[in-house]
Amino acid sequence: MEEKERYDVIVVGAGMAGLSAALTLRLHNLKILWLGTPLLSEKIRKAEKIKNYPGISSVSGEDFGALLRVQAEEAGLSIVSETATGIYAMGGYFAVSTEKNTFESLSVILATGVESVKSVAGEEEFLGRGVSYCATCDGFLYKGKTIAVVCTSKEKEGEADYLASLAEKVYYIPLYKDPAFSAPNAEMVGGMPLKIEGKKRVEKLLFKDRELAVDGIFFLKSAAPPAVLVGGLKTEAEHVAVARDMSTNIKGLFAAGDCTGRPYQYAKAAGEGNVAAHSVVEYLRSLR
Repeated sequence: MEEKERYDVIVVGAGMAGLSAALTLRLHNLKILWLGTPLLSEKIRKAEKIKNYPGISSVSGEDFGALLRVQAEEAGLSIVSETATGIYAMGGYFAVSTEKNTFESLSVILATGVESVKSVAGEEEFLGRGVSYCATCDGFLYKGKTIAVVCTSKEKEGEADYLASLAEKVYYIPLYKDPAFSAPNAEMVGGMPLKIEGKKRVEKLLFKDRELAVDGIFFLKSAAPPAVLVGGLKTEAEHVAVARDMSTNIKGLFAAGDCTGRPYQYAKAAGEGNVAAHSVVEYLRSLR
């Protein structure tokens, strides 16, 4: 049996922290896998003006994002366009699963940012019991059933299309402007879902003025909440708890950027990404 390729480090997230970490790791000639969107951070691209980043007086988010993509390309970095759905400490290495693959590495930097939309009550409680963050992983389980799809980004509409091709009925809840999703078996539902209810499994999704009877709920986000993504990870509210070297409570796992807490600023994220990368270098050295 062919042995699986193992990386020195996997960087999860393509925002400012992820880019900063990847650039620093590249300088140390490490074997890197970088997971995220090739367009880098949607948050950066949608910014009207960026005025408080050192060395840049004023630039649009689109232009700043373009500069960052050029920098990554010139450094020889490439992004694997897949979303992490689970990170598992295996005792000496990590397994990082995506919608399509499972990758292995000696260390991980978590730079997933934060969702602007808060979790729904019951979301984590019913994970694996009707709640899922991965359409391609779990969609087949709901063939011919009724599901709700809570989507936070237009970029995830393709995943909603896939789910609609399997389910009998889809309640589509877009938490972004100008949704373009449509399917003959889909009903668009406005408003913010408030709570998930059920006994052993998901049964209802509640809103302020209505409730939906469903067999399952898919939350299509740019990243799952850190505590869901990594079992046993210590968090403080919705943020990852880290030390000054950006280490977490799990040996070999580091975190940087917005996912570690406020302020949600590019300069802070870039600095933390750099620190996390240097900490990975020291950690890998300790393994030799």
